[in-house]
Parts: sequence; structure tokens; C-alpha cells
Amino acid sequence: MRNRWLTVVASAVVLGMLGVSVAKADELQDIKKKGVLIVGSKADYRPFGYLDPSGKIIGFEPDLAADVAKRLGVKLELVPVVASNRIQFLQQGKIDLMIATMSDTPERRKVVDIVEPDYYASGTNVMAKKSENLKSWDQLKGKKVCLIQGSFYNKELQEKYGVEGVAFPGTSEAYAALRNGNCVGFAYDDTAIVGELLKPEWKDYEMPLESILPQPWGLAVKQGETAFADFMSKTVTDWHKTGLVEQLEKKYDIKPTRFAQEMHDKYK
Repeated sequence: MRNRWLTVVASAVVLGMLGVSVAKADELQDIKKKGVLIVGSKADYRPFGYLDPSGKIIGFEPDLAADVAKRLGVKLELVPVVASNRIQFLQQGKIDLMIATMSDTPERRKVVDIVEPDYYASGTNVMAKKSENLKSWDQLKGKKVCLIQGSFYNKELQEKYGVEGVAFPGTSEAYAALRNGNCVGFAYDDTAIVGELLKPEWKDYEMPLESILPQPWGLAVKQGETAFADFMSKTVTDWHKTGLVEQLEKKYDIKPTRFAQEMHDKYK
């Protein structure tokens, strides 16, 4: 009798643990129940996520987030994130979904579930004064270059190209340092640099080098959220199939990318 009682208790404990696991792994249903999708987005990365005059987050990725909310039939809430906290916000449950210019890397796949297929891609380039007359990456060896904390390319730029990295938590600090002459250039995603150079205040700057380190971008959900990840996988596939990504490039005056074209051709 004692052994039977222990077996019953043990089974109850196991079932209880499984019940908790299932509840935690049902983010998709939780979002539908609360009627709100909370998405982490950049607010300092024009044209992918930035603030309009009223302080609202708009851009390429907020438009993608809005499409997800529409498909789920819920309201959208955008939470501003930066490279140094976006993964933590997702892990801590402060956001349900992260669409925040995050490169898809093996290291990040260990801590969050990055949805396949990837939704976009970019390369790494440098923004510098035209007077620097940069022609090759070799010219940056031993020179101070502004970087963003947590960016995947920081290590390679310092080890392979020999730059002296000066890291900042966000782009506003990096741009200020570049203006003040604290760095020869600002190494960043080429797509963001193109958008920034459209502003009149950067008329004396350019993106002179050939982009390197091409890297796809992945949106992410918390680990173990299988149903939500599957839903997002179908959603991203549909974005490529319908050409939504290319439409957003045109809307935000982004130079058409090979990645968007190839993915459209693949899934159409």
C-alpha cells in the first residue's frame, strides 16, 4: 500500500510539472486571450524602427508587427528595445515577440527560438566623414571605430580588421561620438546607415566601403513556445511569398536587397 501511495504521489507531481510546462508553452493562446500582442522593436534605427514627431514607434519592423497583430486579431503594443536588452526582455516576458534587427546567430539560438525562415538580412559597413577618404577596411586598422554593445560583428571587426572598438549602448551615443570626432567611423548595419545618410545633418558623411559580413535577421519568441513559433514561421513565409518585405523596402526608401528578392522567388 505504501508503495502504491508513493507511486500516486510521484505521478501527481510529474503531471503537475507537465501541466505547468504546458501552460508556459502556450504563449499563442495567452496572447489571444489578453487581446494584445507585445512586440519589442527598435526605436532608434531608421527606417526599421524609429520615433515619429508624436513619439510613436514607426518603421519597417513595426509594420511587420502590425501585420502579426492583425493576423491574430489582437491589438499591438510596441516596446522599445536596444541590442543590449532585447533578448533579456523576451526571456523575462516583458515582450511576447521580438522583431528588432537581430542577426540570426548560433549563439542567440541557444537562448531564444529564432523563427525560420529569416525575414531580412543586412551587411556591415562604416559611416565616416568624406574627408577621411576611406577606400578599404585596411585603412581602419588601429583606429578608433564606434560600435554598438552586443552587435555580432564587433569581435570580428576587432580581431580580423584590427579596429580599436569604442562600444556604446545605443545609436544616439555612437552618432554623437562620431560627430565629436571620438571615432574615425561608426561600424553598423548598412541598411541603417543608408537611412541615416538621408538626413541633412550628415551631408559631409558617407558609407564608402564595400559591405562585409552579410547576416540574416531573425525574429524570436521565447524558448519552448512551439505553437507560437510555428505560427510565426508560416507568417514570415507568407511575407516572402506575397512580396510584403519588398513592398516595405519601397515604402521606406530602402535600396532593394538581394535577400528580399531571392526569398520572394523562393516562396512565391
